[in-house]
Amino acid sequence: MRERILQRVKEEERTGFVDYLTLSSWLLFSGKYVTSFEQLARHGFYNHLRQEPYRADGYLEGVEIVRADYRELFEQYRHTERVVFIVDPPYLSTEVGAYKCYWKLGDYLDVLKVLDGLSYVYFSSTKSQVVELMDWVMTSTFSGNPFAGAERREQSVTINHSSHYTDIMMLKKVVR
Repeated sequence: MRERILQRVKEEERTGFVDYLTLSSWLLFSGKYVTSFEQLARHGFYNHLRQEPYRADGYLEGVEIVRADYRELFEQYRHTERVVFIVDPPYLSTEVGAYKCYWKLGDYLDVLKVLDGLSYVYFSSTKSQVVELMDWVMTSTFSGNPFAGAERREQSVTINHSSHYTDIMMLKKVVR
Protein backbone atom coordinates (compact mmCIF):
# COMPACT_ATOMS: atom_id res chain seq x y z
CA MET A 1 0.00 0.00 0.00
CA ARG A 2 2.78 2.43 0.97
CA GLU A 3 4.57 1.91 -2.36
CA ARG A 4 1.34 2.51 -4.32
CA ILE A 5 0.80 5.78 -2.47
CA LEU A 6 4.38 6.88 -3.11
CA GLN A 7 4.05 6.04 -6.83
CA ARG A 8 0.82 8.03 -7.02
CA VAL A 9 2.36 11.02 -5.24
CA LYS A 10 5.41 10.95 -7.51
CA GLU A 11 3.13 10.91 -10.59
CA GLU A 12 1.10 13.84 -9.21
CA GLU A 13 4.32 15.77 -8.62
CA ARG A 14 5.36 15.14 -12.24
CA THR A 15 2.02 16.29 -13.67
CA GLY A 16 0.98 19.05 -11.24
CA PHE A 17 1.06 20.45 -7.72
CA VAL A 18 1.49 18.30 -4.61
CA ASP A 19 0.63 19.74 -1.20
CA TYR A 20 3.20 17.91 0.92
CA LEU A 21 2.18 19.61 4.15
CA THR A 22 -1.38 18.31 3.86
CA LEU A 23 -0.30 14.86 2.67
CA SER A 24 2.16 14.48 5.53
CA SER A 25 -0.50 15.55 8.05
CA TRP A 26 -2.69 12.70 6.75
CA LEU A 27 0.00 10.03 6.42
CA LEU A 28 2.62 10.63 9.09
CA PHE A 29 2.46 10.45 12.85
CA SER A 30 1.03 13.53 14.56
CA GLY A 31 3.16 16.65 14.29
CA LYS A 32 5.43 15.38 11.50
CA TYR A 33 5.42 17.41 8.30
CA VAL A 34 7.43 17.30 5.09
CA THR A 35 7.86 19.63 2.14
CA SER A 36 9.21 17.27 -0.55
CA PHE A 37 8.81 13.79 -1.99
CA GLU A 38 12.26 12.80 -0.73
CA GLN A 39 11.30 13.66 2.85
CA LEU A 40 7.96 11.83 2.55
CA ALA A 41 9.59 8.66 1.19
CA ARG A 42 11.89 8.44 4.24
CA HIS A 43 8.99 8.13 6.73
CA GLY A 44 6.75 5.25 7.67
CA PHE A 45 3.05 5.96 7.17
CA TYR A 46 0.71 6.23 10.12
CA ASN A 47 -2.53 6.68 8.20
CA HIS A 48 -3.96 5.83 4.78
CA LEU A 49 -5.14 7.96 1.87
CA ARG A 50 -8.74 7.77 0.72
CA GLN A 51 -9.05 5.83 -2.50
CA GLU A 52 -11.97 7.96 -3.72
CA PRO A 53 -12.05 11.76 -3.70
CA TYR A 54 -14.18 13.59 -1.16
CA ARG A 55 -17.47 14.87 -2.54
CA ALA A 56 -18.34 18.43 -1.66
CA ASP A 57 -20.29 19.51 -4.71
CA GLY A 58 -21.75 22.99 -4.21
CA TYR A 59 -20.29 23.32 -0.70
CA LEU A 60 -18.42 26.54 -1.47
CA GLU A 61 -20.80 27.84 -4.11
CA GLY A 62 -20.70 31.64 -4.20
CA VAL A 63 -17.50 31.84 -2.15
CA GLU A 64 -14.44 33.42 -3.70
CA ILE A 65 -11.24 31.84 -2.41
CA VAL A 66 -8.15 34.03 -2.61
CA ARG A 67 -4.64 33.01 -1.62
CA ALA A 68 -2.00 35.69 -1.13
CA ASP A 69 0.16 37.28 1.52
CA TYR A 70 -2.13 38.44 4.34
CA ARG A 71 -0.92 42.03 4.02
CA GLU A 72 -1.93 42.15 0.34
CA LEU A 73 -5.33 40.61 1.13
CA PHE A 74 -5.90 43.05 3.95
CA GLU A 75 -5.14 46.06 1.75
CA GLN A 76 -7.35 44.71 -1.04
CA TYR A 77 -10.37 43.64 1.04
CA ARG A 78 -10.36 45.60 4.33
CA HIS A 79 -13.13 47.98 3.19
CA THR A 80 -15.18 45.33 1.37
CA GLU A 81 -18.48 44.27 2.90
CA ARG A 82 -19.21 40.62 3.66
CA VAL A 83 -15.55 39.60 3.77
CA VAL A 84 -14.37 37.08 6.34
CA PHE A 85 -10.64 36.54 6.76
CA ILE A 86 -9.63 32.93 7.45
CA VAL A 87 -6.38 33.14 9.43
CA ASP A 88 -4.20 30.12 10.18
CA PRO A 89 -0.70 31.40 10.95
CA PRO A 90 2.06 29.18 12.30
CA TYR A 91 1.27 28.61 15.97
CA LEU A 92 3.33 30.66 18.41
CA SER A 93 5.75 28.52 20.49
CA THR A 94 5.45 25.51 18.17
CA GLU A 95 7.66 23.94 15.49
CA VAL A 96 7.52 26.00 12.29
CA GLY A 97 10.20 24.13 10.31
CA ALA A 98 7.74 23.19 7.55
CA TYR A 99 7.19 26.85 6.67
CA LYS A 100 9.41 28.54 4.11
CA CYS A 101 9.73 31.72 6.15
CA TYR A 102 10.71 32.42 9.75
CA TRP A 103 7.92 33.88 11.89
CA LYS A 104 9.01 36.23 14.64
CA LEU A 105 6.81 37.38 17.51
CA GLY A 106 6.30 40.67 15.68
CA ASP A 107 4.83 38.77 12.70
CA TYR A 108 2.20 37.14 14.94
CA LEU A 109 1.32 40.50 16.46
CA ASP A 110 1.15 42.17 13.03
CA VAL A 111 -1.47 39.59 11.96
CA LEU A 112 -3.54 40.37 15.06
CA LYS A 113 -3.22 44.11 14.44
CA VAL A 114 -4.59 43.65 10.90
CA LEU A 115 -7.62 41.74 12.22
CA ASP A 116 -8.72 44.47 14.60
CA GLY A 117 -12.26 45.54 13.65
CA LEU A 118 -12.69 42.91 10.88
CA SER A 119 -14.64 39.68 10.54
CA TYR A 120 -12.39 36.64 10.81
CA VAL A 121 -11.94 33.02 11.77
CA TYR A 122 -8.61 32.62 13.59
CA PHE A 123 -7.12 29.18 14.15
CA SER A 124 -4.86 28.47 17.10
CA SER A 125 -4.31 25.71 19.66
CA THR A 126 -3.44 25.19 23.29
CA LYS A 127 0.18 24.67 22.14
CA SER A 128 0.26 28.25 20.90
CA GLN A 129 0.38 30.97 23.50
CA VAL A 130 -0.81 33.88 21.36
CA VAL A 131 -4.27 34.05 22.98
CA GLU A 132 -2.68 33.99 26.45
CA LEU A 133 -0.22 36.67 25.31
CA MET A 134 -3.04 38.96 24.18
CA ASP A 135 -4.93 38.41 27.44
CA TRP A 136 -1.78 39.44 29.33
CA VAL A 137 -1.21 42.50 27.13
CA MET A 138 -4.80 43.68 27.71
CA THR A 139 -4.48 43.45 31.52
CA SER A 140 -0.91 44.77 31.92
CA THR A 141 0.49 48.22 31.47
CA PHE A 142 3.93 49.66 30.92
CA SER A 143 4.99 53.24 31.39
CA GLY A 144 6.98 52.82 28.17
CA ASN A 145 9.34 50.43 26.45
CA PRO A 146 11.48 48.89 29.24
CA PHE A 147 14.30 48.40 26.68
CA ALA A 148 14.38 52.08 25.61
CA GLY A 149 17.88 53.41 26.16
CA ALA A 150 19.33 49.95 26.85
CA GLU A 151 22.48 48.71 25.20
CA ARG A 152 22.03 45.58 23.09
CA ARG A 153 24.78 42.98 22.88
CA GLU A 154 24.60 39.86 20.71
CA GLN A 155 26.59 36.63 20.63
CA SER A 156 26.26 34.06 17.82
CA VAL A 157 26.03 30.49 19.11
CA THR A 158 26.55 27.38 16.97
CA ILE A 159 25.24 24.06 18.30
CA ASN A 160 26.10 21.93 15.26
CA HIS A 161 26.40 22.30 11.47
CA SER A 162 22.69 23.03 11.03
CA SER A 163 21.64 24.63 14.29
CA HIS A 164 22.57 28.08 15.46
CA TYR A 165 21.01 31.06 17.19
CA THR A 166 21.92 34.42 18.66
CA ASP A 167 21.96 35.14 22.37
CA ILE A 168 20.85 38.69 23.17
CA MET A 169 21.65 40.65 26.31
CA MET A 170 19.99 43.98 27.04
CA LEU A 171 21.98 46.15 29.45
CA LYS A 172 20.59 49.23 31.15
CA LYS A 173 21.71 50.98 34.31
CA VAL A 174 19.23 53.19 36.13
CA VAL A 175 20.59 55.57 38.73
CA ARG A 176 18.19 56.31 41.61
